[in-house]
Amino acid sequence: MAENHARQHDVEEHLRSYRSFLKGVVVVMIASAFTLVALSAFAFGQTMSILLGWAGLVFGALAIIIDLRSETKSWRLSLITLVVFGLLTAINVS
Repeated sequence: MAENHARQHDVEEHLRSYRSFLKGVVVVMIASAFTLVALSAFAFGQTMSILLGWAGLVFGALAIIIDLRSETKSWRLSLITLVVFGLLTAINVS
């Protein structure tokens, strides 16, 4: 019979890299949502659309970095910033 020579350290390292991969996927998804809202602000905004779009991208990137460094699992700051940016863009477009 074959023996299992896998050490527990290898499993922990695998789980750590898997969690990092999932964290990266979440960051890319939230950054893509910020980009889509900014593009709609650029394209359809009525007044100060360029300022609104760039401000949303900058504040969104800052919120993502803060959430990434704080080790929270909820991404609350990034999602709240995205909702506020989306609402401001919707108000500016209409």
